[in-house]
Amino acid sequence: MKFRTLLAGAAIALGMAVPASSADAVKIGFITKFPVPFFATMENAAKDYAAANPGVEIVFGQGASATDIEGQIALIESMVTQGVKGIALTPVDPTVSTALDKAVAAGVKVVLMDNNIPDWSGRTALATTDNYAAGKIAGEYLKTVLKAGDTMGILEGVPGVPALDDRVNGMKEGLGGLDVKIVGNGATGCTEEKGLALAEDLLTANPDLKSIYAACGPPAAGAAQAIKNANLVGKVILVGFDFCCGEAEAIEAGIEVATVAQFPTKMASLGVDALVKAIRGEKVESLIDSGAALVTKANMAEFK
Repeated sequence: MKFRTLLAGAAIALGMAVPASSADAVKIGFITKFPVPFFATMENAAKDYAAANPGVEIVFGQGASATDIEGQIALIESMVTQGVKGIALTPVDPTVSTALDKAVAAGVKVVLMDNNIPDWSGRTALATTDNYAAGKIAGEYLKTVLKAGDTMGILEGVPGVPALDDRVNGMKEGLGGLDVKIVGNGATGCTEEKGLALAEDLLTANPDLKSIYAACGPPAAGAAQAIKNANLVGKVILVGFDFCCGEAEAIEAGIEVATVAQFPTKMASLGVDALVKAIRGEKVESLIDSGAALVTKANMAEFK
């Protein structure tokens, strides 16, 4: 212990960061995007991790919406002020990287979860679903239930957010060249209200619409409501992404035929564990894939 203290003193004198030992208490921040069940599940997983690891203290924060950039920046800055040694977060937008740069400069390690910040080199690790591969799962399923010439509407999440864009682009690749005509698409902000409104517009403008793909859970639930209101259950094939926020009920009712499930509990626990290990000077993988799977009525019970 005396030797470690001497090393620490020398390192501090030289302006070097000192990794915490496995015996040291670690205080970290955990920031999620906005209040939906997916992120609540992630937060609960982080709380479980802290409960199982008494030396880990976690300060929690969450933005108000899928576009609350200023709110997330304020949370990052607040946690640095509170003296956290690391921050695990689901970045709401690439522009929060400026605040993260300041955190890293102050000696705070950063693990991103759920989605990456392209071209930002400050992260220690990324714990995420491979959203492009997960989108392909949706597209490959749609290929089995659609035929050439069928029409599709796409409910995007937040254009410009790489993880959400990947879900759409991966789905298109998963179609494998099947000649499906995309008759409309638009941003939903990952909200049920905008998903409902956009789906209603698509159904009104395209009376023979064959399918809808929603890149987030809440818009999928909104689309399910639109399909039900239009008495088109069984006529429009709805495939979602996230398996949350009303999707289970829509699948049970036969309105939504499939969705892609992520594993938010695994994503959060792996992300926090990587952050704690990095703070304690242990080696961690830079990319941690938490996986994804197709959910249908037949296997839905396995994912509840």
